[in-house]
Amino acid sequence: MKELSRIASGVTASSTLAVDALIKQLRAEGKDVVGFGTGEPDFDTPDHIKAAAIKAINEGQTKYTPAAGLPQLRKVIAARLLEDCGISYDFSQIVVASGAKHSVYLTLQAIVNPGDEVIVPAPYWVTYYEAVIMAGGVPVIIDTTQEQAFKITPEQLRAAVTDKTKLFLLNNPSNPTGMVYSKAELLALCNICVEYDLYIMSDEIYYHLVYDGEFVSVAALSEEIKERTVIVNGVSKSYAMTGWRVGYTASNSQLAKVMANYVSHATSAPATMAQYAAIEALTADQSSVYEMKAVFQQRRDYICQRVNAMEGVSCLVPQGAFYIMMNLDQIIGKTLGGKLIENGDDFAMALLESVQVGVVPCSGFGIPNFVRLTYATSMENITEGMDRLERFLRG
Repeated sequence: MKELSRIASGVTASSTLAVDALIKQLRAEGKDVVGFGTGEPDFDTPDHIKAAAIKAINEGQTKYTPAAGLPQLRKVIAARLLEDCGISYDFSQIVVASGAKHSVYLTLQAIVNPGDEVIVPAPYWVTYYEAVIMAGGVPVIIDTTQEQAFKITPEQLRAAVTDKTKLFLLNNPSNPTGMVYSKAELLALCNICVEYDLYIMSDEIYYHLVYDGEFVSVAALSEEIKERTVIVNGVSKSYAMTGWRVGYTASNSQLAKVMANYVSHATSAPATMAQYAAIEALTADQSSVYEMKAVFQQRRDYICQRVNAMEGVSCLVPQGAFYIMMNLDQIIGKTLGGKLIENGDDFAMALLESVQVGVVPCSGFGIPNFVRLTYATSMENITEGMDRLERFLRG
């Protein structure tokens, strides 16, 4: 048979979803697994949001919508961005997609030509690297360290720019590190993008979940920066709506039109009733968002205290999102659970086999000697998982 697509064949599976699938398989086999894998809030979608979807179904709102999404949803998104982030968009500049992951894909398809370079700071969310490949682009990775709080510097960004560079990809707050860039740090980076005429994709899906410091949207920095920026966001994380699959982009009119045209031939808009649920989420009382955020912060403080009290591992206290990056440098080369630990993959497998705790190895995030744990799970699970981790580390 003839060769399959080289681009498609070169794409690897998501490591976070692979770990989640393994955890679910082990649970189905009767194993008592504590999972710190997929970044999915353990809260149920608020009742008033679910009711809005049911109401839409009962009222017959089950037909196609415009490919870029319901106009009323796009207007609501624009209003929320103005209220929360101080950035003004016309609804025609908003394109709704099937989750923020889909919005990332659409952005790259709309901007990147084969051979274009895309600068991706590491650690990075696993999908960024693969989505660049899927667009025919070339990921250019900038490594960061724990000592620099996993934030790239202007000097690193400038050094990575070539005549092939097309796009700078930013995730703020970050998955997997939880870091949050300050306004001054963002300005320093984005001004370089203006200087070299680069597009900016700013994934801000965790913008509601900032515990220390203040969130600043890239598009709020200046009109010049906003014009070259695509904001990626959605309702999954802040409203516990991961399975509803509603994300969106905000960009200049030309980019929005290209993305709307592209999605019209790809997936069209998300399920109509899910769009009505998103309208309710974005327009109703926002207290549930802040209630969930307060719980996440309590869990963050607890899990960081436990990890940093254990011998051989450590973590920075993340400023946002709901992940910690656990540093394994002190135990690399040691044997735990009968397995030689040479990287995060070895550690994750040994931990799962020995004490049934699932974590995500960070090789897929571009930093092999770390594992990621999410605290988007109950305090009961966190406590039990930390107890098992401590026993595992003690041998």
